[in-house]
Amino acid sequence: MSETNAANTQPEQPPVLIRKVYLKDSSFEAPNTPQIFSENWKPEVNIQLSNSGTSLGNNAYEVVLSITITTKLGDKTAYLIEVHQAGIFETSGIPEEDIPRFLGTFCPANLFPYLRQTVDDLLHKGGFPGFLLTPVDFDAIYEGQAQQKQQQAAAGEAKH
Repeated sequence: MSETNAANTQPEQPPVLIRKVYLKDSSFEAPNTPQIFSENWKPEVNIQLSNSGTSLGNNAYEVVLSITITTKLGDKTAYLIEVHQAGIFETSGIPEEDIPRFLGTFCPANLFPYLRQTVDDLLHKGGFPGFLLTPVDFDAIYEGQAQQKQQQAAAGEAKH
């Protein structure tokens, strides 16, 4: 009887474990330094954000959150930053049909603070003023992409 009670009191494994967070790749280019430092600092900033997920087997996934920031003063590039922040996430108890949402929302939301810090560090080391990337609603992005896929599928079916 004590064996049964001991088995029942074991803590349940959480449905998600973050096994590792790491910097997969980063680059920083400032092609017009030092001249760009004497320019009036009113930059145009272009930010592209994406993420991808890859199965590692045994309910583990590598998710990579990528950002490319291109900052220009007029026609001169002040800097170009590219960062790929990654993590290994392990799931248990998440239904298979919910895995894409998990990889597209929960995982990037947990990687984002690390990515934001890496971008800020690169800017400071490059001699540029830092800026704080605003929070991202990964749920809204995921929903928008899902709706866009549905519309494209419906448009494709309408053509046939």
